[in-house]
Amino acid sequence: MTETAVYAAGGVVWRQVEGKLKVLVIHRTAYADVTLPKGKVDPGETLAETAVREILEETGIRVALGIPIGVSRYRMPNKRQKIVHYWAAEATERALRTSSFVPNKEIAALEWVSPRRALGYLSYPVDVEILEQFLSFVDDGILETFPLVVLRHAKAAPHEEWRGADATRPLTPRGIRQAAAIVGPLRAFGVRRIISSDAVRCLATVAPLSRALSRPVSSTRLIAQDAWDDGSSDIRAVVGKRVRSGKPAVLCSHGPVIPGILSEIALATGTLRGSYLGSASALEPAAFSVVHLSATNPGSGIVSIETHDPKP
Repeated sequence: MTETAVYAAGGVVWRQVEGKLKVLVIHRTAYADVTLPKGKVDPGETLAETAVREILEETGIRVALGIPIGVSRYRMPNKRQKIVHYWAAEATERALRTSSFVPNKEIAALEWVSPRRALGYLSYPVDVEILEQFLSFVDDGILETFPLVVLRHAKAAPHEEWRGADATRPLTPRGIRQAAAIVGPLRAFGVRRIISSDAVRCLATVAPLSRALSRPVSSTRLIAQDAWDDGSSDIRAVVGKRVRSGKPAVLCSHGPVIPGILSEIALATGTLRGSYLGSASALEPAAFSVVHLSATNPGSGIVSIETHDPKP
């Protein structure tokens, strides 16, 4: 991020009504316009967290982020550039039932409309461009997706300074802070299942997420570095189960193992492997890559991958 630009995030919120796609537009009170839900990043937030929070604040709908759609850039009246990142976000029936929205001084109304109507209804060309990008995915048969999040464990005690077994290395104080800081970003993608290497540093990395979700951690040696080193790992079995399940999940593992995890996701989904896998694999401690797959046809290949660095 640059110091001069203003960063924001939001989404194209969608649902299906009797088999027909509808998208959500908001009517803003002060500006008397029609736009997509979005807002500025708060201090300490990631863009993904901002998108989820702003959608909730403006619409009362709690969403999990789907595929990244695009980025809009424009000049504000004060000449500063505004950069807005957008994701697709399904409004589930449960989220709609629990929505707390009431018209207020910022948002006068919410309206579900057809994509065709929205294209002619939105007040700003940048919003129209984002919606058109979303609809290009829909035209390609991509609407319902689920994420597999590949997470590298947080900062651990250096190997050369640890006298015990490698698998028992703990997190450093920085690593403990990183583990707490990734809870919000991971929750933004709707992660519900937690799979981890059985190494202490991996289990400690996902412990705060486990507590926040009230979900157990599934610990396995099959994606542990010790098993990878001695040839007894079975990444394919772990990845295959997660792809078949079609459920949002995080897999916490080690730097040397992560390229294999991403390669197996590509193989399991019939995706051509390329340099993009290397980029998504080169993770710092506490960084993660979100692999988006089709929920209706996971064998159709990886839809997109986005990589998120740890908070400073």
